[in-house]
Order: sequence, then structure tokens, then C-alpha cells
Amino acid sequence: MTFQEWSEAVPEEIKQDVLWQLELYRHSLFLSDLAWHDANLIMEQRWYSLADQLFRASSSISANLEEGYSRPTATDRTRFYGIAFGSARESRGWYFKARHLLGDDVMSHRIDLLSRIIRQLIGLMKSEGRHIKENSAPYPHGTDPNHAPL
Repeated sequence: MTFQEWSEAVPEEIKQDVLWQLELYRHSLFLSDLAWHDANLIMEQRWYSLADQLFRASSSISANLEEGYSRPTATDRTRFYGIAFGSARESRGWYFKARHLLGDDVMSHRIDLLSRIIRQLIGLMKSEGRHIKENSAPYPHGTDPNHAPL
């Protein structure tokens, strides 16, 4: 499934929300759907705890963006963006841990997508006045973070 295919299937009510305009939000919602699929594959191999942790952390990113974007003050917004940032890093770690079950291609795609999400979160938090330092992780040549191996 590609990001474009996934995006076309998203309900119009979600696309009409101002939050949809944020590439970061679209990427994090896409990741959550990918994590749903990945968690089901992991559960088939009876790694229930790993599946639960991976799905909860990955889904927390978009959930905290939704919550934070709706807050009236920069302080409130950045608190939720910070939680999303922590969940993105946690998700990246869970995907690395799940590499033996999901395979290297899936792990690489998800880690690349999460690295992009992390950079976007840093930019969003900077725009709200909170500064976080993170080394940038360039995408390897030939890697398309919008194409999801399943």
C-alpha cells in the first residue's frame, strides 16, 4: 500500500479538518494504520506484548497531535506535541525490536517514516517556541517513505 492509496481511502470528514493540512498529521495517521497491520502480524506469532506496545506507541503520535492541536495555548499544545515526540521515539525502538518478526524491509520503512515524523515534530515544537535537539537521519538513497512494504 502506498501513502497515496491510503490517503484516498481516508474519510472526507477527516480530510476536511484543518489538522489534515499538516503533513506530520497525515504521516502519523498513516503510521497508525501500518502499525495496526504490523501488530496483527506480530500477534499471529504470539508476541502479544510486543504487538500491544508497538500499536499503542504508534497510535499515540496522531492521538496527541489531535489533542494538542486543539489546545488554546502554546504551552498546552507543546505538552501534547512533546508526548507525541516521545511516542515517535518509542515507536522507532519497538519497530527495531520487531525486526525479527516483520523483516528488514518493513522495519526500514517504518523507521524511516518515524525519523521523518520525529523531524517534523521537532519543527512543530520549534514553531511553538520549544527547542529540542535531534540529529537528522537522512533517508538512504532509493528509499521511499511513502511506499509501505507489507
